[in-house]
Amino acid sequence: MTLRAWALGLLAALTLSGCAAVTTHGGDASIEEVRAAVYRHDGPPKLTLYTMINNRSGAGAHTSLMINASQRVIFDPAGSVRYDTVPEIGDVLYGVTPRVADSYARAHARETYHVVIQEVEVSREVAERALQLAIRNGTVPSAQCAASTSALLRQLPGFQTISSTWFPKNLMEQFGALPGVKTRRLFENDADDKTLAIEAFDAAAAQGG
Repeated sequence: MTLRAWALGLLAALTLSGCAAVTTHGGDASIEEVRAAVYRHDGPPKLTLYTMINNRSGAGAHTSLMINASQRVIFDPAGSVRYDTVPEIGDVLYGVTPRVADSYARAHARETYHVVIQEVEVSREVAERALQLAIRNGTVPSAQCAASTSALLRQLPGFQTISSTWFPKNLMEQFGALPGVKTRRLFENDADDKTLAIEAFDAAAAQGG
């Protein structure tokens, strides 16, 4: 295979995998902002895989992982949903209250995409390891959302069968085959521009809503 053919093949893979050409907001929050925002959810330790699916093509567009451990966060590699009141460091969103989690999913679900939400309960030790791996991972380059999430999952007990993949839909299918996973799909008819949902959340938060 020539270098040109290899490069074209890689470009095609990155395009199909989603998470490409993503723009995120500003820089990292401060440690003080993160500490002030920490949210501890009283539910069981749990991993929730989000997969954004294109309603027209059926292709996977983005992957992210909510982790409920000693605190609840969303590992959103190369993601584009960022809120004024939800601090982020290195593609980890902190202070994921029920309201934030709901808004996050609904911001992605719109007329052009739906969200597959897959949940599995894990031990406290597994959840905590996932949290630490996400925090240590750092900012993820564009097009590597599924690659970074699959790499994280492969390091957890009970998830070693997950194969490395660049494709969100492939990771969704692998995750769904694991024991105990519960799956649901979120469809909404909002306009394609998800910044509208983000701005509505920020406006309500600014008013104390």
